[in-house]
Amino acid sequence: MDTSLNNQSRQVLNFCASLVNPTPPKSPKLIHFSSDLVNELGIEDPESNDFLELMSGVKNFPDFAPYALCYGGHQFGHWAGQLGDGRAINIAEVQTGEGTTIFQLKGAGRTPYSRSADGLAVLRSSIREYLMSEAMFHLGVPTTRALSLCLSGNEVLRDVMYDGNAAYEKGAIVCRVAPSFIRFGSFEIFTARQDHTNLKALLDYTIQHSYPHLGAPSKATYLNFFQEVVDRSLTMVIHWQRVGFVHGVMNTDNLSILGLTIDYGPYGWLENYDPGWTPNTTDEQHKRYRFGNQPSVVLWNLSQLANALYPLIEDVPALTDILDSYKINYQNAYLEMMCAKIGIYSPTSVDQALINNLTDLLRQSQLDMTLFFRNLNKFDLENPFAHLTILANDSYLSELEFAEHQAGWQIWLGNYSVRLKREPENSAQRLEKMNKINPKYVLRNYMAHLAIEAADKNDYSVLNELAELLKNPYHEQPEKEKWFTKRPTWAIKKIGCSALSCSS
Repeated sequence: MDTSLNNQSRQVLNFCASLVNPTPPKSPKLIHFSSDLVNELGIEDPESNDFLELMSGVKNFPDFAPYALCYGGHQFGHWAGQLGDGRAINIAEVQTGEGTTIFQLKGAGRTPYSRSADGLAVLRSSIREYLMSEAMFHLGVPTTRALSLCLSGNEVLRDVMYDGNAAYEKGAIVCRVAPSFIRFGSFEIFTARQDHTNLKALLDYTIQHSYPHLGAPSKATYLNFFQEVVDRSLTMVIHWQRVGFVHGVMNTDNLSILGLTIDYGPYGWLENYDPGWTPNTTDEQHKRYRFGNQPSVVLWNLSQLANALYPLIEDVPALTDILDSYKINYQNAYLEMMCAKIGIYSPTSVDQALINNLTDLLRQSQLDMTLFFRNLNKFDLENPFAHLTILANDSYLSELEFAEHQAGWQIWLGNYSVRLKREPENSAQRLEKMNKINPKYVLRNYMAHLAIEAADKNDYSVLNELAELLKNPYHEQPEKEKWFTKRPTWAIKKIGCSALSCSS
């Protein structure tokens, strides 16, 4: 631990983290907390002033020294050197029945890793991270979580679109929680510096605290560790592809060593099914982090982690075999997941053609991904072509444009009906399973934007409504049907409702 309290931007050598105190906010105000997480953590009075002061950085937890993590990373495929927690500070490590839970404030001020930034966050990005963390948890996606959302009372200068038009926005602080915030880049920085002593110390610490079942340190243990990280990362990205989530900035410093979704920046949801879509304006030209490329980027990032661990393992064939297994396992897991989404639970290689044809049609006819898969619960086995009306309604094309794809859909719907009849489950069983993996409600960007616009005017009703809605994303919730719809036309070009920058 770097014990220097020099909070100026600097290179931190030979340490995994630096002691740093949050910068006390001007006039903090709690505007929301996760009641589910509060109950899970056994927090007795989340509306107390004591809770507010801890969650906003006014005061520290007793007998705990806050710290920020040191790490490096590959950003958009290029080594960026030291990065670190530039606006995140770990403020507590709490022991629960599930193990260690780390509390981390995001937007609580400068750290030695802030570089030229101020270490703060704005209400806009904080609402997005707060809502999405809990939404992903309730979707069943591996994720960090969010405990609280506070206004800081500070005005924060941000250039939203990086176009020279900076403006002041309301400052905010999110308290994130996770068993660990260690990233791939946490290991990369030490290998890049040829600091194998701290590389081993960090790896041994991670295994002891997060993978204790692997046993004492050894090369075999390190290989087993890498295999588990690969498996968890694969599971994570399969869930992303299942629900249509696009991370937007999958740099190696944004990949969790626990296989958790971490760092909700310029994320987005597929509206019309488009494997080439990225929500990140910074990635607009090359689309490295587009939806369809996420599984490949995870593998690329895992390769960088393998390079980082190599000095402690020194076994290229073993590491390569693990990486190669990812490719095969992903293909199998993807086919199984996609078949399950359409109600096929005993898939074979023959079903791959059915899935390929489906995704081609979804892309060509611009079907809303969430609506399409959820509305398959209305599919009539005996009258498959009746579903064409639903498809037309769920498309972003005009009625005339959609008609050009109708013949292709008729063929697919007919083949789909024949295939479903070979499944052992009856209709009721199939629909129950499908409704558990095809969400009805997801946090589309325009929904988050509505909450942001209202909150900026001190109206938190939309924030409250969405927080409750997203606790039960697979339930019908008929009283909230207004959120089960295509993105409105006004949101297509509006800043914050489709693509976003990394600015926050």
